[in-house]
Amino acid sequence: MNGRRAAQNRRSRKSDDGTLNRRAMLAATAGLTVSSSGCLRQVREIVLPNNVKQLSLSITTLPADADRESVRIARQLEENFKAVGIDVSRDIRSEIDFRRTVLYNHDFDIWIGRHPGGTDPDYLYEALYSRFTDESGWQNPFGFTNQNVDELLEAQRRAEGEERRKAVTEVLEAIASEQPLVPICVPEEHRMVNADRFDGWEDGHLATRHGYLGLDPDVDVESLGVAHTDARPTENLNPIATDYRGRGTITDLLYDSLGTQDGTGAIQPWLARSWEWDGDTADVRLRPDCEFHDGVPVTAEDVAFTYRFLQDVSLGNHEAPSPAPRYRGQIDAVEAVDIRRDDRLEITVDTNQTVGERAFLVPILPAHVWRERTNDVIGPGGPTIAQGTTQAIVADNMPPVGSGPFQFADATEGDRLELERHEMHFTRRTTDELPEPTIDECTFAIHPGSAGAARVVADGSADVTSLPLDTNVLGDIDESGSGQLRESTSWTFYVLGFNARKAPFNNYRFRRLIAQLIDKQWLTDEIFYGHARPVATPVTEEWVPESLEWDDHDPKTPFLGADGDVDVRAARSAFEDAGFRYDDRDRLRVRHEN
Repeated sequence: MNGRRAAQNRRSRKSDDGTLNRRAMLAATAGLTVSSSGCLRQVREIVLPNNVKQLSLSITTLPADADRESVRIARQLEENFKAVGIDVSRDIRSEIDFRRTVLYNHDFDIWIGRHPGGTDPDYLYEALYSRFTDESGWQNPFGFTNQNVDELLEAQRRAEGEERRKAVTEVLEAIASEQPLVPICVPEEHRMVNADRFDGWEDGHLATRHGYLGLDPDVDVESLGVAHTDARPTENLNPIATDYRGRGTITDLLYDSLGTQDGTGAIQPWLARSWEWDGDTADVRLRPDCEFHDGVPVTAEDVAFTYRFLQDVSLGNHEAPSPAPRYRGQIDAVEAVDIRRDDRLEITVDTNQTVGERAFLVPILPAHVWRERTNDVIGPGGPTIAQGTTQAIVADNMPPVGSGPFQFADATEGDRLELERHEMHFTRRTTDELPEPTIDECTFAIHPGSAGAARVVADGSADVTSLPLDTNVLGDIDESGSGQLRESTSWTFYVLGFNARKAPFNNYRFRRLIAQLIDKQWLTDEIFYGHARPVATPVTEEWVPESLEWDDHDPKTPFLGADGDVDVRAARSAFEDAGFRYDDRDRLRVRHEN
């Protein structure tokens, strides 16, 4: 028998008062039927109750044609988990089904995918605050509840300056200790652009509206061809449908928001001509003579309606509010909206100004369109959300009516989405230095994968790939012609998410051990071909405290192994030291509910 375990067994036979403890009594009983030379694990196997079985878990992720990196991470983790005695299966789902499973139904064990993240660490309030655990969308899909983390998340929303930086550091250290999610890496974002037909690609981030506005087209160029690898926008353009919405770029083109945010994270007025803060209240003045795409004027009432509606898509028809599946963290900052004139309103927040201005980034919805979508859905018609399913949640919103720089022209499901310039947009007439739509048409053509999307830009058939290219195609891209690669800042990250609503994923010790079975450096080198950086905390680099900086390993949950291979002995010892059990066939055991 292993000497260390024998010593532990001897130490555990008596408690501090000299009496036999429960473990020793069980071991003594088992000793009547087990040879004295038997291993302690055999003893454990015999005395295990009937509801203690091998740990089985399922990894929910996307197929390779939707997210090659996610499924490859899942495959590697499956090998590592099996090596330490965990029974593992993979649950591969389409993008829509994946989001409904994880974000709406919460029907998963762990999931691997790309989290939208954010430029400001306050996005963690939406991601982890316990009040959101039963809601649908990106608000706390992990079902994580922790009073200390809640208090820290609230504190960073109210602190300013250096005090806020300290508060954010406390949040990040608490999250690193609890591991409700395991941030794996931040990928580089590469897109292909046509440098002959357009100049100005470097002026705006292509994950925001700024990437498509202010471009300088060549003579006689009147349309922008976009190679897109996600067919969902051709089927549904509902801005609050989390199962259909990705980065939000197309929403940014169709809808205006009070403020706008470029790739640096800075927020400046957009639909709002200006705002001035007096304590926790912003005096917001709208740009004059703005119209929705159907010709109806944009007024302060539409802005006020938007915030009421996103806070409760039933507008009071349910016993409890039904928040929209998107924008929850941002609108939660808004305490009151008071209309002063058609073009002026006051927005009061219960946070600091930095967090409050994030609420200015939600799309402004036309009240005359969305007010009619507050009734409950009767019968099947899409996803069911915890807060109650209204028509607003399931509507495909075709054609969409916004006030943004582009408006809907046509769509062919699975093939293309055509937008045309909104001639009445304020950027066409303002004297402010704002980027405007410089082309008549913008067409998103659907391609099956990154390689094909990059190819049509390289041969001049399209002008830009809208989504980040898969890292495995970057080395094969030909930049000898007009097609050129552009790298952009990324605030998204790859993550392993736990479903903390059920055991053993509600046990922080178990979550930390799982985190230590992930070789983040190896994954970035082998799966991302070095086009990613491993991380220990899920915020942009300027917010990472020294205690959580990556220095060849994760400072809180270092990998139990090397070069992607788990040190099985070390990992099993770590599980046992944390109170978990193995049977005589090296299977990790956990208690299941009868």
